[in-house]
Amino acid sequence: MYGLTGKMKAVPGKRGELSTILLEGLREMPGNLSYVVALDPNEPDTIWITEVWTDAAAHKASLSTPSVQKAITKGRPLIAGMERVAETEPLDGHGL
Repeated sequence: MYGLTGKMKAVPGKRGELSTILLEGLREMPGNLSYVVALDPNEPDTIWITEVWTDAAAHKASLSTPSVQKAITKGRPLIAGMERVAETEPLDGHGL
């Protein structure tokens, strides 16, 4: 398995709108085992994204799916910054 944790900063005041965009079309990503969007309670513009994929190739392929391309197009103007925090190798877990 392949895991990825990212931190995204929304344009001030746009975190809710950006979070909604990130959550649209989640079920349409082949190879995705888990995709969690979480709000940071201490940073009002920060969103954490935790992903688990069957493998790194599935994650890479997801970036060209129609639902992800649509989310990128809609969300890009609302993003103030992005950071790839960690790549991981998930072993197992609840919901996988």
